[in-house]
Amino acid sequence: MPTKAENLSKFMEEGPFCACGNIRKAVRAVTQLFDDAFRPLGLKATQMSLLGHCGKLGAPTISQLAEALVMDRTTLTRNLRPLENKGLLQIKVRRDRREREVTLTKKGVGLLAEAYPRWKHAQSRVARGLGEKRMGELLTNLTAVVDIAQKR
Repeated sequence: MPTKAENLSKFMEEGPFCACGNIRKAVRAVTQLFDDAFRPLGLKATQMSLLGHCGKLGAPTISQLAEALVMDRTTLTRNLRPLENKGLLQIKVRRDRREREVTLTKKGVGLLAEAYPRWKHAQSRVARGLGEKRMGELLTNLTAVVDIAQKR
């Protein structure tokens, strides 16, 4: 069995190739790019993603939205509250009272429409930098990573 010193030495050699660390670094850099784009609208990239998924899914339940975003329901609910407080979305209890659904308000729809050119500019910067082929491969590979990570 390797010693702690041997494990540490191996980690120092192999650590820079860590999938998690490198994906998180890329996520932070891309998030900063999109945060800068949305800052004049008072939005963060994470909030834009939440609004966009709500719009795309129509009136998802908290569970459906959490699954689509690969988020814990409690974390998602905590992240939705500021958007609800700004009047960008509504969280309503469904008829059966076991689930809550999330819907965009008119204000939320308007903000998404206003944010689109900013999103497009940031998205294009990444796509141009990578090129069409690499951008497609990146999106395919990221989907594969999510699938791999979720199989336990």
